[in-house]
Order: sequence, then C-alpha cells, then structure tokens
Amino acid sequence: MSRQIIHTHNAPVAIGAYSQAVKVGATVYLSGQIPLDPTTMTMVEGSMDAQIRRVFDNLSAVAEASGGSLNDFVKLNVFLTDLSYFALVNEVMSGYFSEPFPARAVVGVASLPRGASVEMDAVMVLG
Repeated sequence: MSRQIIHTHNAPVAIGAYSQAVKVGATVYLSGQIPLDPTTMTMVEGSMDAQIRRVFDNLSAVAEASGGSLNDFVKLNVFLTDLSYFALVNEVMSGYFSEPFPARAVVGVASLPRGASVEMDAVMVLG
C-alpha cells in the first residue's frame, strides 16, 4: 500500500526529521503538534487555554490538508508537563470535537520540545 506525505503551510513546519502527517490508505497518522504559531514558528504566549487551542488549530489544519477534519480522529494522545491542566484539556476539547469522541490518552511528561507545556498527536480515519 502506498503512502502519501501530508504538508500544509497552515500548521508549523516539521522541526525535525519527520512529516506533519502520513496517509496510508484511509488512515492518517498526524505527528505531534505543540503550540507553535505556523506563521512565526514561535510559541504562543499567554494562558494554557490559548496554548491548547493553538495545538488543536494546528492539528485541524493538518487534518484538513489530509482531506478530513477533527471529527475523523479515532485516537488522540495528549502530553502535558503538568497534569493539573487535565480538566482544561477536557473543557477546550469539548469545543473542538463532538460525539462520538475519539479514543484518548493523557500522559504526564517531564518535558516537551521547545519547552512546550502541551503536545498532541492523533490517528485519523477518512471516509
């Protein structure tokens, strides 16, 4: 089965040796997104709410470039450097997703790239 590399200028460019997403058949594997502004490639300043929203906006841009949307996500992984933001992730996520919600894991980690407080990756199935 062939694979297609997904790229959009509406999300941050990869800051390493990886693709924004890879599509294999109807399945799309989205790489981790941190709260980088895709225009300036700088971290979003301000509240954790704004950072979480930027991550969802970045994931949404990659999903759209893949031919889908957040509603096509079947699995979402959330990485937080402070698990006290768990409830805030749920609150913000409810504004981006509708039922049925994707499967999800939230993991506390010691650190993330560029000093980010949140990172998310996902698996999406189209069609």
